[in-house]
Amino acid sequence: MAECISICQEMIRIPSVNYGEGKGDERAIADYVAAKLAEVGIESELIVTGENRVNVVAKIEGVDQNRPGLVVHGHLDVVPVNAADWSMDPFGGEIKDGYIWGRGAVDMKDMDAMIIATVRAWKRANYKPPRNILLAFFGDEEAGSEYGSRYLVANRPELFKGYTEAISEVGGFSVTITGGHRLYFIEGAQKGINWLQLKATGDAGHGSFINPKNAITKLSAAVSRIGSYEWPQLETKTGSKFWSKIAELVGEKYDPTNVRPLLKHIGGAARMMGATIQNTSNPTMLEAGYKANVIPQSATAVVDGRFLPGFEDELLDTVKKLAGEEIEIEVLVRDKALEVEFEGPLVDAMKAAIAKYDPDGIPVPYLMSGGTDNKALSDLGIIGYGFSPVKLPPELDFFALFHGVDERIPVDGLKFGVQVLNEFLQNC
Repeated sequence: MAECISICQEMIRIPSVNYGEGKGDERAIADYVAAKLAEVGIESELIVTGENRVNVVAKIEGVDQNRPGLVVHGHLDVVPVNAADWSMDPFGGEIKDGYIWGRGAVDMKDMDAMIIATVRAWKRANYKPPRNILLAFFGDEEAGSEYGSRYLVANRPELFKGYTEAISEVGGFSVTITGGHRLYFIEGAQKGINWLQLKATGDAGHGSFINPKNAITKLSAAVSRIGSYEWPQLETKTGSKFWSKIAELVGEKYDPTNVRPLLKHIGGAARMMGATIQNTSNPTMLEAGYKANVIPQSATAVVDGRFLPGFEDELLDTVKKLAGEEIEIEVLVRDKALEVEFEGPLVDAMKAAIAKYDPDGIPVPYLMSGGTDNKALSDLGIIGYGFSPVKLPPELDFFALFHGVDERIPVDGLKFGVQVLNEFLQNC
């Protein structure tokens, strides 16, 4: 456990910032991971996918070579930071008030450290897990994974041959709800993405003239309709299991058409969970014109659309209807939604590992508003879950720490997590 803490601190102290548009650097952090594995005799491969864009993979041989293997993966990159906004050095990895502080502490160098500490302990003890485990430390997760998991899936699919399941980030963490019930959110579903460009065309002309065919006016009206639209609540399989359990524990009725009254029971988790009960469409960019007194011929906007598993058509159809016939719509980026069953031996092993170290803990599946590298692995038929266990103080607004100021992870929670992860991996 102590080694896990020190590894997490050391990884935070290695800036691996991903600025997007190919501008990232995982070289130093990848070298660090490879060195920590090599210290105990674990061979790894550094896979370079661009200038300073590096991934690390290593195979841990299991006892039963006939069983399908498990991919245990994390990402090495972190989002940028404005150090002036922080109360601590974002790359200091310091411990204060029982927390490790720094960019990547929760997203996701904490899980990377748990993985590394676990396999290092195994190697020193000559322990073999029940089945093959592929360790994958990806780059570029914070900017689309083109230099990370997506590259490896497309160009090195042989690495994943024989592996059918995976675990990674944003799951297995505790959330204390009304009544003091401690739930462990295990990610079993993710929303899909449709980034849409809207384009309006009209008549160009002098800014002093009356112009009923002003492209900006057309576009603005469409963007306003889309941005202010109240999307209906939709039930998914994962959402049904999650919200019905919440309702049961807090003594309220589960109404699949309106779960918003339950949001008040889950504290800071409502920040993300409120976005997982419906499709969403947020205007994020506007562009038009080049001079104050010139009405432009065209105007464009970008809408960040997110759809629930099974409801992509509803998102697109609704946006087209709201935009109107005069607006052209182009899909800029699309990524699938994911949803897997919350059952089977792998899930049972997660539940058992949590129960061993927190008998009062209640594992529940949840739907994530964003996405992880499990989406790329799903192209190879690999079923993935979010399971990076950590026990959190009830008062901590965990979701606010993702990409946030003063990102930090509780030391005791991380010690709990590495024990749970080890238990799970030895019995999955």
